[in-house]
Amino acid sequence: MTPELKQLLAKAKAEGWADWIRGPADHHAMLNGCYFDLAAAEAARDFFPRYLRHTVDKWAGTPFTLLDWQYRNVIGPLFGWRNADGSRRFTKCYFSTAKKQGKTTLYAGLAIYLLLTTGAGTEIYSAGADREQASLIYKEASSMVRANPALARRIRCKDSTKTLIGRGRDFYRALSADANTKEGINASVVLADELHAWPGRQLYDALNYAGSARTNPLFLIITTAGDDLESICGEEYQRAKRWLAGDYIDDSYFAFIAEAASEDDWTKEETWRKANPSYGITVPAAKFKADFIEAQDSPAKEAAFRRYRLNQWVSVANAWLSMEQWDKLDHTLDPKTLEGRECYAGLDLSATDDTTALILLFPNDDGSISLIPRFWLPQDNIVGLGKKHRVSYQAWAKSGYMTLTPGNVVDYAAVRQDIRDLSSHFKIKKLAIDRKFQGMQLELDLIADGFPVEPAGQGWISQDLPAKELEKLIKSGQIHTTGNPILRWHMSNAVVDIDKADNYSLNKKKARSKIDGVAATLMALLCKMRQPAGASDTNSKPWTGELIVM
Repeated sequence: MTPELKQLLAKAKAEGWADWIRGPADHHAMLNGCYFDLAAAEAARDFFPRYLRHTVDKWAGTPFTLLDWQYRNVIGPLFGWRNADGSRRFTKCYFSTAKKQGKTTLYAGLAIYLLLTTGAGTEIYSAGADREQASLIYKEASSMVRANPALARRIRCKDSTKTLIGRGRDFYRALSADANTKEGINASVVLADELHAWPGRQLYDALNYAGSARTNPLFLIITTAGDDLESICGEEYQRAKRWLAGDYIDDSYFAFIAEAASEDDWTKEETWRKANPSYGITVPAAKFKADFIEAQDSPAKEAAFRRYRLNQWVSVANAWLSMEQWDKLDHTLDPKTLEGRECYAGLDLSATDDTTALILLFPNDDGSISLIPRFWLPQDNIVGLGKKHRVSYQAWAKSGYMTLTPGNVVDYAAVRQDIRDLSSHFKIKKLAIDRKFQGMQLELDLIADGFPVEPAGQGWISQDLPAKELEKLIKSGQIHTTGNPILRWHMSNAVVDIDKADNYSLNKKKARSKIDGVAATLMALLCKMRQPAGASDTNSKPWTGELIVM
């Protein structure tokens, strides 16, 4: 620590604002002349209960008194920290908590406060993923204005355009990500609501640069965790994490994230509180505990709980299978140890130019199963599909996890030959295949080869029982695999629809990316589950010869 910084820290302590200095970013800013204005922070805090009233639920009509975390982590830093010239220090802020922490109400109050205090010609915009989301902040803010005669005399509410009109040319307006007009905006303040749900980055980019001509613009993001770190919200989240870790220094940037860490025990109440600073206030503890009990029913519900209640980024919003549980399975399976064993096979065919998956499923005497996967991909499509799916098919093929076939469409002849080769090492008792029009000839060829082929559907009737069985086997640690990363990736992408009768069905449209290996696994499991009770599955013989299985 330099003598200059020591002197500045001593000065801050003497002036009573040392508690607002929270790390390297603040130290760096102080060396550049920044300071904390206690009076400005307190003026912002006092505005809320003095002029604003809650308008919904049990708090309706009561003063909007900021919760301690809202002041300490949002309002105080935002309005207290100043540049050397007295202007607000922060021009971009990322705030993230779990759902139902009062974010919409806080944004509504901020919109009103900023409209009245930013200065002449103020243009404030709040933006959401769609028109319904975008209207929530305006609806709350306009209700607050109408609830206070003093505010109603200063601010006019125009519901038709979701606009609050202040004095002169000052206004606040709600936009949505599907708004037609995005260009030509000269924003003083942008309030980005639930950025994780925005369907692209067009509006974000337009608004991000909309304050370029302003002397002290402000861009605020308040959001819950998303499901795609490659999205614009994922980019901002990762930047915020770097800032919080001290790896990214920018005097004009600020972040606050309330989230459960990956290593935290998600079943503990102290973990719930980390992501929910309003725990027990905006979300009753009893409701939270009820949600937790329901989340234990399935990995899909657990994933939703982790994202919305614990503010954790998950691979898919309604991801079905827990990768934490999957990674704890035995992934050291040596296919040679299964030589001569009976197995069930599931073959999920690509349409014409994509991946094809085969799963060989071996029942074990202890109730567990062993899985051997095979994957094929047209060689000419490896680069294009890799970019589309955001994975390295080239690396997987080089490592032997995937077989490339000639051309730019799936080579069913190569798939057929590989299955014939596998049958010389394993006894394929049943082979389930999804019937696609272009795969009918392969089905006929496999039947001609002597394989016991049976068609498999892709709906509730065919997938419900094996899906629940797969879920149970993963949760109980009763699966052995070869450690193929493609199969893991497919498992992480899987999403299920669950109907009112608790029936499961894979949803390929909602899946983040490819799930062929999962579909093939369910087909193989269905074959096994149709096996008559008491029938032999596990006869074996010693290993002889060569075997190449990925």
